[in-house]
Amino acid sequence: MQFELKGKDLKSAARAGILHTDHGKVPTPIFMPVGTQGSVKGVHPHELKDDIKAHIVLGNTYHLYLRPGMDIMGRAGGLHAFSTWDGPLLTDSGGFQVHSLKHMRKITEEGVTFKSHIDGSKHVFTPEFVMDVQRHIGADIAMAFDECTDYPCEKTYAREAMHRTHRWLDRSMAAWEASEPLYGHNQALFPIVQGSTFPDLRKESAEVVASKGAWGNAIGGLSVGEPAEEMYAMTDLVCSILPEDKPRYLMGVGTPANILENIALGVDMFDCVMPTRNARNGQIFTSIGIINLRNAKWAKDFSPLDPHGDASVDQRYSKAYVRHLFHVNEALGRQITSIHNLRFYLWLVETARKHILAGDFRQWKDRMVPQLQTKL
Repeated sequence: MQFELKGKDLKSAARAGILHTDHGKVPTPIFMPVGTQGSVKGVHPHELKDDIKAHIVLGNTYHLYLRPGMDIMGRAGGLHAFSTWDGPLLTDSGGFQVHSLKHMRKITEEGVTFKSHIDGSKHVFTPEFVMDVQRHIGADIAMAFDECTDYPCEKTYAREAMHRTHRWLDRSMAAWEASEPLYGHNQALFPIVQGSTFPDLRKESAEVVASKGAWGNAIGGLSVGEPAEEMYAMTDLVCSILPEDKPRYLMGVGTPANILENIALGVDMFDCVMPTRNARNGQIFTSIGIINLRNAKWAKDFSPLDPHGDASVDQRYSKAYVRHLFHVNEALGRQITSIHNLRFYLWLVETARKHILAGDFRQWKDRMVPQLQTKL
């Protein structure tokens, strides 16, 4: 894998690049739709490519390990073949999902013992095992196994979890180097910076991660309930330390405004379930603000979902029509809003990239952020 910087903004740390993988090029900054169970909910792979114009999709190690399991995944030839998505793929480490099973897991130096949320069966994730799982899934980019902390958390625990993440990183990298890709394409491993919202811990973790010389680096633990100001402060600090010639991935973030602010701080890659999860509840993101289509005020609004043509897949659908679909509990409504929101997120990063290359991203971002946060 290779990362090619193509340009920088003149008044911020925003940058535009190209991530080269064996399954294609990824222009950055980029948003990755989340395919937790091996699919982006309610969206066909051809719609992801042709309509939404996604360049890379995220798969979930924890969920894919449990179902369909690695025997079936291996027999299928990996997630690319299994899902028919032929573009680049990234898998998370499963650390966040295991972290969320607070009453069903036990963390030790060896790894994490947990019970499946599906049937209560017992499983163990170690750094070595998680690397093997991600080899079987076959993602172009895999994550090192990490321990994500709650917000807020005691500094003592944040320090312990960070140091354990660093030790697990060494084991993840050793296991990765001792194994080979299974499906004939190269795979890259990204370490993850932790440290909660404590600047000294974030600095230490970023320095450790930067020293590993990985092909790219991720920032974890900053989408767990902390105020946006603390997220930005930690991201700014970490990006000032991580190498400039490697892609930076901020995990699990976030709102359209979050994405633009973090692009300005030097982040290249994002993922979040928000566009599809909110879409299934009738909320859409647009270039002029946030709309809840369940509200009666849209019942007679026959204008398109977004006034900006490129920010929506199909201008033929009106707010009134899609609101009607939700009102009668028609599944098509959830599909239309999911595709719309994903296309909007991709339009947002595409437009950000254009302004970075033009050198005026900061001015555009400052105009857009208040607009994107407006509830209509």
